[in-house]
Amino acid sequence: MRLGVCYYPEHWPESRWAEDAQQMAGLGLSLIRIGEFAWSRFEPEPGQYDWAWFDRAIDMLAAAGLKVILGTPTATPPKWLVDRDPDMFAVDAQGQVRGFGSRRHYCFSSETYRAECRRIVTAMGERYGEHPAVAMWQTDNEYGCHDTIESYSGNARRAFRRWLARRYGDVAALNAAWGTVFWSQEYRSFDEVDPPLGTVTEPNPSHVVDFQRFSSDQVRSFNDEQVEILRRLSPGREITHNFMGGFTAFDHHAMGSDIDVATWDSYPLGFLDISPFSDAEKQRYLRQGHPDFQAFHHDLYRGCSRKWGVMEQQPGPVNWAPNNPAPLDGMVRLWSLEALAHGADLVSWFRWRQCPFAQEQMHAGLLRVDAEPAPAFAEAAEVARDVTLISDETTRQAPVALVWSYDGQWIHQAQPQGQGLDLLRQAFETYTVLRRLGLDVDIVSPQSDLSGYALVVLPGLPHVEHALLDQLKSCSGQVLMLCRSGSKTQSFQLPANLAPGPLQDLMALKITRVESLRAGIKERVDLDGQAHGVQRWREAAETASPVRACYADGAPFWIQESRFSYLAGWPEDELLGRVLADLCREAGITIMPVHEDVRLRSLGGLRFAFNYGPEPVSLQGTAPEGAEYVLGASELAPAGVAAWRI
Repeated sequence: MRLGVCYYPEHWPESRWAEDAQQMAGLGLSLIRIGEFAWSRFEPEPGQYDWAWFDRAIDMLAAAGLKVILGTPTATPPKWLVDRDPDMFAVDAQGQVRGFGSRRHYCFSSETYRAECRRIVTAMGERYGEHPAVAMWQTDNEYGCHDTIESYSGNARRAFRRWLARRYGDVAALNAAWGTVFWSQEYRSFDEVDPPLGTVTEPNPSHVVDFQRFSSDQVRSFNDEQVEILRRLSPGREITHNFMGGFTAFDHHAMGSDIDVATWDSYPLGFLDISPFSDAEKQRYLRQGHPDFQAFHHDLYRGCSRKWGVMEQQPGPVNWAPNNPAPLDGMVRLWSLEALAHGADLVSWFRWRQCPFAQEQMHAGLLRVDAEPAPAFAEAAEVARDVTLISDETTRQAPVALVWSYDGQWIHQAQPQGQGLDLLRQAFETYTVLRRLGLDVDIVSPQSDLSGYALVVLPGLPHVEHALLDQLKSCSGQVLMLCRSGSKTQSFQLPANLAPGPLQDLMALKITRVESLRAGIKERVDLDGQAHGVQRWREAAETASPVRACYADGAPFWIQESRFSYLAGWPEDELLGRVLADLCREAGITIMPVHEDVRLRSLGGLRFAFNYGPEPVSLQGTAPEGAEYVLGASELAPAGVAAWRI
């Protein structure tokens, strides 16, 4: 368990650097991220490098016993470069060139820019690749931030055509996969295909999904070019990239397999404010963040790579949300310990010192602008002490696997058939219900090994490949498939045998009709004599399998055959909780329903409890009588953390 911070020596007088380094070491930090936005200082003129100042900064940190994470600076190409090579700019969906003046102003498909990135990364690798203070590299910064994955430039158009030619081989195969005979969209060659932009009405959804797949592949290949250079020039050092929250525009599973540590940037209060949570939730968790948002992403990115961590942990008010409240006292510690409880290898706060200028001057740090400690400084020091009590524990396989697919999200987004109906929402709401039952959850890709899981949940996965189907057949646990599972083919067509497509190998079931329901409309489902609600989506099912719960009109809702279950509608949380609780009991999983504000997580031989609520909570009935507490106690204050031995 390593602790770190993001530091920008170029923002501060050099006379301050040594004091900063000593203070970081004294706080208990060990890894310092630097360099990811400094291209204009590394290369102030084309081909003229200035490394001396950076040499001194690294040596100053090393002298204090600190290691560094070096960021490649490719998220912010300098002005002279974009003036010289303007074809590197991305173009947005409105046809607007995304120009200079902030960051991420490049197109992943620009071969000119890729060559420049290889050059600057090679120069950094040659100079610092063997430096003893370099422990890790971070490629670029937050791929896709500010809606920058899809580009509609001429470079992207040409690259998309080449990608399609490789994927389909013959344009006739593309026409068949996309169904271009509809509305006379047939193509004679790949050179006639443009990105899906500016159509009068809805573009062909198969076209849209393939463009998303292409865009994702461009990010991965862009990243791979840097990874290859760094592995060659800096052997033995770990490589990471910092992903984001609630962001699904490229496949993190695919890219995570190419790096060593999948990290993400956790800003609980900013994410709460911009996310589609209810007004009641936003008011209750104003200064704490949603109780499941951070944990969901911890478990998501834990499933993307061999190790995982938090590269940027919110330390105070941020600058980028519509509203930016300060964290409740204790929440910076809680967020950090929650990441560690989910198995994080690294927690790093953003940033060391609040910057007095430019776009992020209102973003808090561990130090204020005047270099005095901000409130989070003391909480970071407390985390450093806490780590000494829990660092011997490691994460174990959870009893529950939630199968998540980026490709599935793109399919649902391309044609949701109703407002707000996407796979991310379905997966997150399912995860929340599982957590309220006190369960640990692994979020896994469709390619994962499912053996050893007592319960596997498919949250509306639209396309099911043969490898996943084989895993579902061979695993021994209960399997729950939520509505819309198996509803599309890989090329975005309806299965010839109807939904749930290949999942019909598991149970005698056919979905003959679907309907999306406007907000406020609920369909009643009776389960064990109690009435519950279905919202947003209902399906008509033909089945020869046993039915455990029906709609009020007698139509099947919960269909179960042996250890396979299917829900023909989008259940409200209470109904989904009943279904999951029953399946857990049948799978031999012990559930422990918790207070609405409390969440649990196991780490090795410890069980953690986190209070996201504004009031104190007793752990009586949650922690065993006479529990041996490593952190906290049975009375959990707001923003409180407790951990006891299992």
